[in-house]
Amino acid sequence: MGYSGQCKCPLDSKLPSSGISQLLFLFLSLPKSREGIMQLIEVTDKKTRKDFLDVARIIYKNDKTWVCPLDIEINNIFDPKENTFYSHGDACRWILKDNSGNLIGRVAAFINEKKANTFDQPTGGMGFFECIDNQDAAFKLFDQAKKWLSDRKMEAMDGPINFGENDVFWGLLVDGFTHPGYGMQYNPPYYQALFEAYGFEFYFEQVSNHLDMTKPFPERFAKIANWVMKKPGYEFKHLDYSETEKFVKDFVEIYNDGWQFHENFSPMDPQNLRNQLEKARDIIDPRLIWFAYVNEEPAAFIIMFPDANQVIKHMNGKLNWWSKLKFFYYKNIAKVIDRGRVVIMGCKVKYQKSGVESGIFISVKNVLDELNKYKEMELSWVGDFNPKMRQLHESVGAVFAKKHITYRKLFDESKSLERSSIIAKDTREQHLNQNESDAK
Repeated sequence: MGYSGQCKCPLDSKLPSSGISQLLFLFLSLPKSREGIMQLIEVTDKKTRKDFLDVARIIYKNDKTWVCPLDIEINNIFDPKENTFYSHGDACRWILKDNSGNLIGRVAAFINEKKANTFDQPTGGMGFFECIDNQDAAFKLFDQAKKWLSDRKMEAMDGPINFGENDVFWGLLVDGFTHPGYGMQYNPPYYQALFEAYGFEFYFEQVSNHLDMTKPFPERFAKIANWVMKKPGYEFKHLDYSETEKFVKDFVEIYNDGWQFHENFSPMDPQNLRNQLEKARDIIDPRLIWFAYVNEEPAAFIIMFPDANQVIKHMNGKLNWWSKLKFFYYKNIAKVIDRGRVVIMGCKVKYQKSGVESGIFISVKNVLDELNKYKEMELSWVGDFNPKMRQLHESVGAVFAKKHITYRKLFDESKSLERSSIIAKDTREQHLNQNESDAK
């Protein structure tokens, strides 16, 4: 059937007569994002590696709360010679520029082969996302991470997460935009809207609590802790670098036992732990890392780091001779570090009702009282799948400080996100209900 009549296009009367001119006119008339035509570039050389780092400096240039991570720490995460996760995984990263060549975003995608296929859908990760407040730019970065993972048979991605252990750069900050402890993820509030608009769904919640170290522990907790300290066969020791191998062995034994029943558990890599201890040697205080033993059997541990971010904040990510002088000054002369972060705490399953964790906390508290320089301890982070640890935080008098969310994006939108933890499901429902309430 033929077509007759005039074109109803509203631009009809304005179109030039030339075919090429018409196409050009239509192209120029198309709606564009505020950033125009954007250019996505894979990080492959010294220039793009520098650009990847600089994106964050641009995004946070007016944010006085943000602490720029050391460049070498970020670079090492993407260096196969430094990151043991490359032995069982792979990663790729990109930067995003606008049509004027300005840096406006970055992202990384990675696969941990030890965990990827333990989920209902093979799942990779994305992280180190930074972006201007522009949905087109953010979606272009998310799309690239998704494509890279899809090409490698992944069907979902978690984010923002780290290509490494979950004690650093993990989760999206959604509540508590205050000074970030060393290794803790910090981001602008608008990131949450970008993630959720793209279709990332709440996967689990991570809570960090703060403990005022200038106050005594609650009476009931102190009573239990002191009783545990006196129990026959119970012994508490702090880290001694001359016995590093013993403590690495004990840590791995406790960790692998305590986390064995967690969803998608992966055994701890001893070499990765050795690397972390050695790299952090300049900042670690061995008296803040404690192990508990029951009849000489490793039972529990707590690892607390002084908050190096209080020094790193003055270094703008650099580790040259001038920044090293700054590090020495702020750490040893100005002595600005007055808070610490409990990076991880673990206990063997059979000792989780013995009160041994109380003994460890009182051991750390005694040292902190003696040092008389730490005013606050950040207990981070505890997932919604770990109610016992949350109860322990409450029992020592810690109060809520921050909330991070780990999101998951299913590539097949016809499928629904399922989680095995009932507690986590309940928390997810609360989150969704809160979002609906906020919208109203």
